[in-house]
Amino acid sequence: MIRVFIGFDPRETAAFAVLSHSIHQRASEPVCIAPVMLSQLKGIYRRELNPLQSTEFSFSRFLVPYLSGYEGWSIFMDCDMLMQDDIAQLWAMRDERYAVQCVQHDHKPREDTKFLGAVQTKYQKKNWSSVMLFNNARCKQLTPDYVNTASGLELHQFKWLADDAEIGALPQRWNHLVGYTPPDPNAALVHFTSGGPYFNEYAQCEHSDTWRDTREQMLTVVQRAAKSAAA
Repeated sequence: MIRVFIGFDPRETAAFAVLSHSIHQRASEPVCIAPVMLSQLKGIYRRELNPLQSTEFSFSRFLVPYLSGYEGWSIFMDCDMLMQDDIAQLWAMRDERYAVQCVQHDHKPREDTKFLGAVQTKYQKKNWSSVMLFNNARCKQLTPDYVNTASGLELHQFKWLADDAEIGALPQRWNHLVGYTPPDPNAALVHFTSGGPYFNEYAQCEHSDTWRDTREQMLTVVQRAAKSAAA
């Protein structure tokens, strides 16, 4: 079973649903998807909202190893994404030499704000944590107490690891940054990092037509199921 955790923010509910559908639609192996949703983490996640965090899951994502019982492997990804390939291919890249694996971007945003006026923070290893393969047994430093008290940079720059040598690299096509990395129609996992086509300001961004097509496919499945249930 491929275990996937997706960051959830109420403002991006449509994004979460379409991403989930795109994963299941293309998966060749069984997939279990769980949202990292603050309403389900009461008593575990206690951080106050930080004015610099652009989503509700900015820091709670690092609870994934804990939520997985520090066993096996888990995938985390932001919700503002679209899967265009078989997630089993990403799962097959698990490498026991590493505690975590990610696309190691050199991402230096030019703008100061992104979707819904959120601050565009700039720091080393930016967007590395937007897609992570967690080797959960080697991430026991990520306890709820640590995740609740560590600084944002400590978390997102992987300072909870003894050394950067514990971070394995994934191919860039598994976290394609729309608007930053060169256009790629064959990107495996598209990341609408500045804002997705579900926001009017980004309605015509790269891969927006594919996102809308996937949403329509999802809605068609839901409508057919509803009609079948009512029959």
